Amino acid sequence: MIIDKTLHRYILRNFIRVFSITFFVSLFVLLMQFMFRYADDFIGKGVGFVAMAQFFFYAALSLIPLSLPLSILLGSLMTFGNFGERLELLSMKAAGISLFRIMSSLIIFIALLSIGSFYFADNILPKTQVDMWTLVFSIREKSPELQIPEGSFCSDIDGMNIYVKDKHSNGRLNDVIIYDYSNGFENTGIILAKEGSLEMSQDKKYLMLTLYNGESFENLNQGPQSRVTSDIIPYRRESFSKKEVIIDYDANFNEINGDYLNDDYVSKNTTQLQHTIDSVSHRVDSIKQRNVEKTINQTYFDYTNVHLATKNADQIASQKSVHSIYAGLDSLAKKNVIENAIIRCNNVSNDIDYDMSITNWLEGEIRRHAIEWHKRYTLAFACFIFLFIGAPLGAIIRKGGMGMPIVLATVIFIIYYIIDNAGYKMAREGIWPAWQGMWLSASILLPFGILLTYLAATDNTIMNAEAVWITIKEFFKTIKTKCTNLTLLKKQ
Repeated sequence: MIIDKTLHRYILRNFIRVFSITFFVSLFVLLMQFMFRYADDFIGKGVGFVAMAQFFFYAALSLIPLSLPLSILLGSLMTFGNFGERLELLSMKAAGISLFRIMSSLIIFIALLSIGSFYFADNILPKTQVDMWTLVFSIREKSPELQIPEGSFCSDIDGMNIYVKDKHSNGRLNDVIIYDYSNGFENTGIILAKEGSLEMSQDKKYLMLTLYNGESFENLNQGPQSRVTSDIIPYRRESFSKKEVIIDYDANFNEINGDYLNDDYVSKNTTQLQHTIDSVSHRVDSIKQRNVEKTINQTYFDYTNVHLATKNADQIASQKSVHSIYAGLDSLAKKNVIENAIIRCNNVSNDIDYDMSITNWLEGEIRRHAIEWHKRYTLAFACFIFLFIGAPLGAIIRKGGMGMPIVLATVIFIIYYIIDNAGYKMAREGIWPAWQGMWLSASILLPFGILLTYLAATDNTIMNAEAVWITIKEFFKTIKTKCTNLTLLKKQ
């Protein structure tokens, strides 16, 4: 018992040390990849240090459930690869300790870690997601820092284009051209100035543009009616030695209200997700049932149009043949019937399209909530699967360090990511049910992990490089012998 405790303590200590390093490395890599996706929303916005630090913090918390499987795979692969390379694993097996007994402490640790990952994703992550996306949308709405280039028009200001030929280091602008179309293109104003300067107000809500030695032209056309009454459009021309222009340009960072995200699937735990799925599914079923009843009652068994054409409801209601009813009408009544039928078909088609658009949107909401519900479980279960891939694979290759384990872990995680992303897209588009798409990667990698565990536990040499090379040489040697025998038989 003392030996078991010492052994498990030694294995856990080695694994946790490697796992801690790989976790922060994996989190950093995924965080950089996440930042590149949203880099365009931050570049040129002049976002302060506090807002950027908040975004990094929220993004890092959001990526923890995805970082855990990768770090567990890499940590277990490196730990057991080190054991195999230092012949420690061989010594444990020689002492009669099986691979499952060696892994038992890690199995318990990873099981607790998987439960913690699910708890984090179900209780903490929704609040983090709301804060993160609120911050992202606020940054997207923020006006960019105004940088007027030389020799080209700047259109960062709404309703205005500014051209500057060149700029001095003291902020002086030369040969300024301003097109002001804030009142519409037909009332565009033009300002020309030899020199100018641009400053931001202290509250960062206005731009103060000071122009020197220039002219301004303003179209006095007050609307489209003036163009109709006269071909001559009046305008106003002004010459100035100094002119000050105040432009609305809010450069402050204003965080928007994120209450509207409280009904989104990212802000709900599994209980709330399941409640939404059930309620929306009931609503979809009610809409479909109502549409069926409306179609049957109003389309197939409604004689309103025919009543308008013949004004003989009792006789028509007793008829069974539509063709006989139509044949008994005069030409004007037939024309009215056809026109009414066309109008009614268009109305029915529009109603069906409208109802389908509503049901398609609701079914999309169901899929999004169901995908998020399954995602909470699949990421936690992936931690368990990658332990049974990384540890046996490390025991088989018997290579530690940062070389071969990192290559194998990267390849396996890329395969997992591709399969998981393919299943996610199938579920999102409604091609597969949500549970099939989200559990696709687990259903493929779990048998692979079981196979690797079996091979490592039975000391199978099927993945040993030397054994594979010997098998290949024996195969070609056998083929060569058979070819030689066939040649001799033909000669005889």
